[in-house]
Amino acid sequence: MNAPERLIASSPVSLRAADGCALGADWWLPVDGIRRGTVVINPATAVKAAYYHRFAAFLAGHGFAVLTYDYRGIGASRGDLRRQRSFSKLDWGRFDCDAALAWARQAAPAQSLHVVAHSIGGLLVGLAANNRHVTRCLTVGAQYAYWPDYAKEGRLLMWLRWHLLMPAMTALLGYFPARWLGWHEDLPAAAAYEWAFRPATLEAAYRKQRAAGADVLAHFDSMRGDILAIGLGDDPFGTPAALLRLLAYFKGSRRHFVKIAPSYAGVEAIGHFAYFHDRFRDTLWQDALAWLVDGRLPRAEVLTMEAAGG
Repeated sequence: MNAPERLIASSPVSLRAADGCALGADWWLPVDGIRRGTVVINPATAVKAAYYHRFAAFLAGHGFAVLTYDYRGIGASRGDLRRQRSFSKLDWGRFDCDAALAWARQAAPAQSLHVVAHSIGGLLVGLAANNRHVTRCLTVGAQYAYWPDYAKEGRLLMWLRWHLLMPAMTALLGYFPARWLGWHEDLPAAAAYEWAFRPATLEAAYRKQRAAGADVLAHFDSMRGDILAIGLGDDPFGTPAALLRLLAYFKGSRRHFVKIAPSYAGVEAIGHFAYFHDRFRDTLWQDALAWLVDGRLPRAEVLTMEAAGG
């Protein structure tokens, strides 16, 4: 850890979503002032914001202000999950991510706004109205858990875990007790069911909302910021098929997709979660920093998809 990072500490803040829900968050500031913009970090499903704090300190040590926050029903935003059965991933995007983007923009109005999104966090950017202010977005293993996209070698076990056991236990208890099973954080019922029964398209997933006149996918078209989508070669969730399925919705963005093998970072395994471990600060994190600073792409083969009409 370099000297600026050792001096960095976060300040707890509270966000208020448009529907009135309060969210726990932390605000990280560089010791020598904001020089490179503001970053909002979107966690993966059932993962606390605290998991990303080392990465947030790293970015703050390189001149970024960073906002980390917990989705409703998770971590510092948990509450009573039995009374909050309706908290969904749709809410995480249209309310929680949107509130985080709005807060960060208001806190540092003169700075460019960026997003780092892990797993489901990449979908949530598309659901947030304030995504129109995002300059650059880095996604890691970003997809929305359509089970046929899972890596073939682990697909059956993953299906049994997330699409059979999870909804069964949720129906029994009123929430999914992931912590009791040693699988990250507990999930509100609606969020667990969204994962368990996710169809191949977002149009099908949110058919009821759209039929009721709420086009929850409308904000994908307002996202104009450039996207770098990172897939890890040994990630059983974030396969190329899964990442490209989600990227297809961001038609207004210039999208870069890169698949990185663990050997690229000099290790044998990375998987779905380890990208944010600080042992990668001199390898993978340097690529992330270069992208957020000035849009430089990793030293790897990159597939680029231009924005519609671009």
